[in-house]
Amino acid sequence: MEEIEHKKLSINGLTMHVAELGQGPIILFLHGFPECWYTWRHQIIFFASHGYRAVAPDLRGYADTTGAPTEDPSKFTTMYVVGDLVALIDEVAPPNEKVFVVGHDWGAMIAWSLCLYRPDKVKALVNMSVAFTRRNPSKKPIEGLRGVYGDEYYICRFQEPGHIEEEFARIGTKNVLKNILTYCNPGPLYLPKDKAFPDTPISLPSWLSEEDLDYYASKYDAAGFTGALNYYRSLDLNWELTAPWTGAQVKVPTKFIVGDLDLTYNAPGAKDYIQKGGFKRDVPSLEDIVVMEGVEHFIHEEKPDEVNAHIHSFFNKCSSSYCSAL
Repeated sequence: MEEIEHKKLSINGLTMHVAELGQGPIILFLHGFPECWYTWRHQIIFFASHGYRAVAPDLRGYADTTGAPTEDPSKFTTMYVVGDLVALIDEVAPPNEKVFVVGHDWGAMIAWSLCLYRPDKVKALVNMSVAFTRRNPSKKPIEGLRGVYGDEYYICRFQEPGHIEEEFARIGTKNVLKNILTYCNPGPLYLPKDKAFPDTPISLPSWLSEEDLDYYASKYDAAGFTGALNYYRSLDLNWELTAPWTGAQVKVPTKFIVGDLDLTYNAPGAKDYIQKGGFKRDVPSLEDIVVMEGVEHFIHEEKPDEVNAHIHSFFNKCSSSYCSAL
């Protein structure tokens, strides 16, 4: 991966690290948690070799992107993060040119928001793992999650600033990442207080090498977890700020990919929403839903060749007049 270029750009008050490679139409790759640009290494090389310019930033608060006030979770709402991406697109793309977008996990959530707020910036979208979430005007997200899963659910455990960071420090960065990246239960992730992860030995799956894990650990050792956790801590504030978009649709041409063992796909009501019309109602230009059998959450790392083929075929189609007619 020595050919991947690394740049530092002044973006929206941040110094944003961007990994990129290739020439051609731009694909913006948006990572999730606990990841960084590196999660897209297979996609960057593939798409650069197939006539695209692959651009993968470290999002606000992650890895080598600096300048965000991590002590203030309110600076990590989708308004700020989408603002970062709009500024990045303006920096890397020719004037008035739309880009392709690929998102996974939190990157998918941010991509939905980008397409909702600024559809003029996006030609087509491939999102993975996290389907669009229709805003519920009667209930804040954390209240809803506590009601369904309880206080030990991972998102609920992430809410109090400093607490989970102290636990993660005791466990060790590499062990935390190993436990999360190898989580293979399609059920919800619980982090019991003072015993977040079991003591049982963990074998790395074939798609995650010791070198990969060391790279991720080096980035989280340097940047800490707080910036990344602030995305979860801003969920209720996002809910407040997005009231004007209640009932709004995402109208960008979209393909959605998820593993059938992904905890998000197995969340209560998720399969019915995705498969029985709710998703299509909220994303009317949803062109395809791909459910990959035997695949868990980190789908683009577990099955990069298959995922690359799905993305490539859709974006090639959208490079024609097909998507312009939608």
